[in-house]
Amino acid sequence: MVSWRHSGFNVYCGPAIWPHDENSLENLAHYIIRAAFSQERMTYVTEDKSPDGIAKVIYQSKDGKTSKTFDALDWLAQLTTHIPGKNEQMVRYYGYYSNKSRGLRRQADKEDDVPALIDSDLSGKEFRQNWARLIQKIYTVNPLICPKCQGDMRVISVIEDAEVIRKIL
Repeated sequence: MVSWRHSGFNVYCGPAIWPHDENSLENLAHYIIRAAFSQERMTYVTEDKSPDGIAKVIYQSKDGKTSKTFDALDWLAQLTTHIPGKNEQMVRYYGYYSNKSRGLRRQADKEDDVPALIDSDLSGKEFRQNWARLIQKIYTVNPLICPKCQGDMRVISVIEDAEVIRKIL
């Protein structure tokens, strides 16, 4: 087992993450959307700085003790192996969320009650206004500040009709 090379498959076996544990949920979200490699551990050596005149990529291990050097094109070839094929299924659902379970519930005309993960004590209006805070948290840009004059903006209406949106755009 010690010499076994990890295939990349992993199952989280740590303590349960509860809906009210915001720090753990945020850490989990970072893990879910992580890239196939760490850019911080990658060093690019340009052609003019490489002894043989070929651009290189040096990738360090997590502990920093070992590294592997790739020609730039070989690095791209290795990296593209992480891009899924066309129509390749990347997420699989099991148990309650599986296709079979959903189909059985649909046949039995049962309500597809998915329990709410987050119990919100916000009113409907406050909950709808929360979008600006979330956009600011994710993109570090306040959507209610004018990008030209830096003045405060406010929402005067929400347009959901596709034809009206097309006319405006």
